[in-house]
Amino acid sequence: MKIVFLETDSLGDDVDLSIFDSLGEVIKYNKSETDKNSTRIKEADILVVNKIPMKEENLKEAKDLKLICITGTGTNMVDFPYVNGRGIAVANVKGYSTQSVVQHTFALLFYLYEKLSHYDAFVKSGGYVRSDIFSCFDEKFNELYGKTWGIIGLGDIGKGVAGIAGAFGCKVVYYSTSGRNQNKEYTRVDFDTLLNNSDIISIHAPLNKDTENLIGEEALSKMKPSALLLNLGRGQIIDEAALYRALSEGWIAGAGLDVLRQEPMAADNPLLAIQDSKRLIITPHIAWATVEARKRCVEEVLENMKAFLRGEERNIVKQ
Repeated sequence: MKIVFLETDSLGDDVDLSIFDSLGEVIKYNKSETDKNSTRIKEADILVVNKIPMKEENLKEAKDLKLICITGTGTNMVDFPYVNGRGIAVANVKGYSTQSVVQHTFALLFYLYEKLSHYDAFVKSGGYVRSDIFSCFDEKFNELYGKTWGIIGLGDIGKGVAGIAGAFGCKVVYYSTSGRNQNKEYTRVDFDTLLNNSDIISIHAPLNKDTENLIGEEALSKMKPSALLLNLGRGQIIDEAALYRALSEGWIAGAGLDVLRQEPMAADNPLLAIQDSKRLIITPHIAWATVEARKRCVEEVLENMKAFLRGEERNIVKQ
């Protein structure tokens, strides 16, 4: 049994992969190399990947491949008609990062909402040493209490954010991109209502035909000038050129992003031109990546493998 990891760098260097040794020969490659991936895949019985496309080009020579384990939830990199035709199973991991992403949502929020970059710079530059009063009111900020928090994507992460936002005294509303979510705990509204009324909008939705480019110029123009936009879902949900214009022209107050349309970030991404951290913070897709979450992710992959070898279906994705 050969287990091949193709992107161990995507799990971090502090995660113990020796737990897989009891299942067979484990071969580890630290990062994807397009010209070498198909050769590395060739002898695998079980393949562990994150972002590498799983399609005929990479898989056609992998005659013994039985299982693809994805170290994440999304499966849009998999050509399911091809793998289904080959009888190759695909397993993902779910729920391992919920608390981490919820936590990071609020990290992005407060960095922007309380203008922390400004006040940190004020102190470190010596401004507070020179101040003639005990406080500073250069940048105004508000309480969350009584504000409206709009959520796009009320799954487990969205509900986690909703619960904490409610604890801060926010009114929580949500928009169902599929039209099928009927959560009775929170108020469901149409898209325009969410855009018009929300003081904070956070995105926790998957990428699909209903969400791709959901936030473009039209949507951004309907938001409050004082509103903040947070994206913890998928980068392709936001039109980044439109967001650049909205931030540059003051359509909205700020944005916090953990995901981008292209990752790593493209050198020509227009958002790089916005250097004002009071208006924009971008983190490099780290919301999911607490130590605990990455450890849970690896343990879930191991359990998926064990179940498959026992003939059981655990987190097997069928499309």
